Amino acid sequence: MNHAKNKARGLGLCSGGLDSMLSALILRQQHVEVEWISFETPFFSAEKARQAANMLRIPLTVRNITAPYMKMLVAPPCGYGQHMNPCMDCHTLMFRLAGEWMDENRFDFLFSGEVLGQRPMSQTRPSLRYVEKHSGRSGYILRPLSAQLLDETVPEKNGWVDRARLLAISGRSRKAQMTLAEQWGIRSYPTPAGGCLLTDKGFSVRLRDLFAHQSAYRESELHLLRFGRHFRLSEKTRLIVGRTKEENEQLLLYVEPSVDVVLKTRGIPGPTAVLPEFTEDASMLGLAAGICAGYSKASTDSRVSVSLSGAGFSDTIQVLPRSAQEAKTWMIGG
Repeated sequence: MNHAKNKARGLGLCSGGLDSMLSALILRQQHVEVEWISFETPFFSAEKARQAANMLRIPLTVRNITAPYMKMLVAPPCGYGQHMNPCMDCHTLMFRLAGEWMDENRFDFLFSGEVLGQRPMSQTRPSLRYVEKHSGRSGYILRPLSAQLLDETVPEKNGWVDRARLLAISGRSRKAQMTLAEQWGIRSYPTPAGGCLLTDKGFSVRLRDLFAHQSAYRESELHLLRFGRHFRLSEKTRLIVGRTKEENEQLLLYVEPSVDVVLKTRGIPGPTAVLPEFTEDASMLGLAAGICAGYSKASTDSRVSVSLSGAGFSDTIQVLPRSAQEAKTWMIGG
């Protein structure tokens, strides 16, 4: 270290949850200079991290890691959890990227709010070791909440951090953390569950379908997986139909007019629908428009006007609505 006042500098991976906050406060109490880094993809955001950073006045760097994340996600070495969540390889990638940021910005070590035994797949002793080894940061990842139960790290050996003042929390109970939060006056923090769409069954089914039919993915396409009903009309064609006014608006935020077709019923209330990366001939548009019209207020026995725009199309066609029951034939995930 050759920093001003010889202060150690720790870079924390921040999810924005209580454990992240406590790990930073424990180190700050030992006069370590702490900063956070948080990562974003279409599957999880750094919004909670931003809120925590504002609350505790901890400098935060947010980085979008979609490109390297997708390379890992297609075939994670440790496989997936219950759905499409590659927790161990996700953590490994994040620590590797955080380690690069650590080197570039002259931090001394990394830290996180991980608790031994809190999560059955990603926070066991072997999985924590796996992450250290494969991220290339062995000995430089400090987990202040469970440090006394884990091997001594470089920051402890070098006296940058006092091991005796770190904690020995383990297991799934949150009582110890909640007691600490009360002592430090932290009254607002998110629940530990949720936050990653890859743990969601419905989202994972749609993502698997995308992987099965495409070899490349726009970031905006990945965002589109979050909204609406999804239909597989052919090997090359996927249809998304909004379920609510809010979803209709969200879909339009991620449409790219040069390659995506937007469908909308005319003269009658109905959903917004999207054909991402549409490359088939116009005959497929009739099926898509029929499904879109089937979720409108129209009766199934009268023709409906549906406008088409994007990917070189600008037209209005007349179709008979397909019933919701019939549309289920093509629905991804049933």
